[in-house]
Amino acid sequence: MNNIGYKFLTDKMKSTNGDETWELDMWKQWTGKLELCMSGFHACRTPLQSLKYIYGNRWFVVEAGGEFLEEKDDKFVCSRMRIIHELPLKEIMLRFAIACAKNTLFRFEREIPEDDRPRKAIEIAEAILLGKITGIAAESAAWSAARSAESAARSAARSAARSAESAAWSAARSAAWSAAWSAAWSAARSAESAAWSAAWSAAWSAAESAARSAELKWQNRTLERIIREY
Repeated sequence: MNNIGYKFLTDKMKSTNGDETWELDMWKQWTGKLELCMSGFHACRTPLQSLKYIYGNRWFVVEAGGEFLEEKDDKFVCSRMRIIHELPLKEIMLRFAIACAKNTLFRFEREIPEDDRPRKAIEIAEAILLGKITGIAAESAAWSAARSAESAARSAARSAARSAESAAWSAARSAAWSAAWSAAWSAARSAESAAWSAAWSAAWSAAESAARSAELKWQNRTLERIIREY
């Protein structure tokens, strides 16, 4: 069994739904009964799954052991756990959102080739990621791009009613949503807003573009690949 998982903690290194204070590389032992969502140490098997449970602003890779209870395709609870590595939430989520937007952008542009707002939002997000736009200028550019890409997404949604390929339109629309959220997220300055914007970005990408299981698998592989670089 793979004993690696992913978990969010608060700024004070606590679990939101528990009283434990965590330290890097320090094992914790649960001696009571294990119960999903109730007692024991919880985490998710994949980083994509963990984005459903952003109960704090800090994201960690954990090692688990001892007894296990597992919920299929979601999370697990165990009797032993330690946090082994902190992940840079802001940078990873921006890279992930950009990747998701790029992956579906061709569908949007195939249906609305004259609308370049999602592509421009992606370009701005990439410029911020690379440090080419910084400070107040980055914040202003990102929010402007986000609003523009969101408007493009709504246009795609309205046009979807006239399209016979609803699945294709759902995927096309996701490119604009992903672009909007990646740009908006990059403008977030506080840890709290960065975390929640990151959650929204991944959630929109997953919900809107993953009409097929293959798309979800692609997203999970992409996020894991990005994480391995850290």
